[in-house]
Amino acid sequence: MARTFAPLFTALAFAAAALSAQAEDLKVGYQTGIDPSKVPQADGTYEKSIGEKIDWLRFNSGSEVVTALASGGVQIGNLGSSPLAAAASRKLPIVAFIVSAQINSSEQLVVRNGSGITKPEDLVGKTIATPFVSTSHYSLLGALKHWGLDATKVKVVNLQPLEIAAAWKRGDIDGAFVWSPALGEIRKTGTVLTDAAQVGQWGAPTFEVWVARKDYAEKHPDVIAKFSKVTLDAYADYAAHKDAWTANSAPVQKIAKLTGSNAEDVPELLAGSAFPDAKAQTSPQLLEGGTAKAIGETAKFLKEQGRVETVLPDYSPYVSATYIK
Repeated sequence: MARTFAPLFTALAFAAAALSAQAEDLKVGYQTGIDPSKVPQADGTYEKSIGEKIDWLRFNSGSEVVTALASGGVQIGNLGSSPLAAAASRKLPIVAFIVSAQINSSEQLVVRNGSGITKPEDLVGKTIATPFVSTSHYSLLGALKHWGLDATKVKVVNLQPLEIAAAWKRGDIDGAFVWSPALGEIRKTGTVLTDAAQVGQWGAPTFEVWVARKDYAEKHPDVIAKFSKVTLDAYADYAAHKDAWTANSAPVQKIAKLTGSNAEDVPELLAGSAFPDAKAQTSPQLLEGGTAKAIGETAKFLKEQGRVETVLPDYSPYVSATYIK
């Protein structure tokens, strides 16, 4: 009898192991923003470093990534400061472990040529698209506030980047605050009114982060640490060779293919963000205090706009420098 059932027990053990492994398969949610970490993503470097298969899932916006994190559809995700603030304010159990980009000119408010918009006041009564609760949406609201414009007097519509590009071609919208690749498309027949860098100087800075579900990070700190190292190595490589990252270079071609952007636009878009190195990441300005404070300020603004109901007294539980250290 023992011999008869031994193969069955062995098979069941292997099946259980396979199911367990399948349950732990790493799923990572990414977006089409332009950054150096797209190169190791394209090369499979994350998989080689971590030592397991990664299922990369592409999302259109940070709010979609938050939904996937909440449901367990992904364990790690890339999102902006605005959806991060919204998620943390709702106490979603996530932790930001890398500031993946400090957004400057890589997100812009572009108005259509011929729309009659030449100055901020001309936005009144016009239709401006942006993905709601994204960093671009936050920047748009921050710009309107700085200009003293009533946001209810501007028709702000919720469209994802691909939808923005399509609506622009149809002539359905007068402008949009968005990122690449849609940004590159609409700039061909539009004029930049402002960008995230300028809005940041007006008091509403934006940034992007890599976050993980807290339960996954606590169970697999080595995976988060290795993921962090690959990302920061990519940033260091870009910092050391950025002049060589031209439209025809291998890194830029990989980024363009992965994101669907025009390779000619990629070098400028890369220059439109800052990618903090390991030293900057673990400084008081970022993961050791500044990032949590910035999330709190973003949450306050979102509450003013009716986008979140509650602002937490402390956002530091949603940020950690542990995995980089």
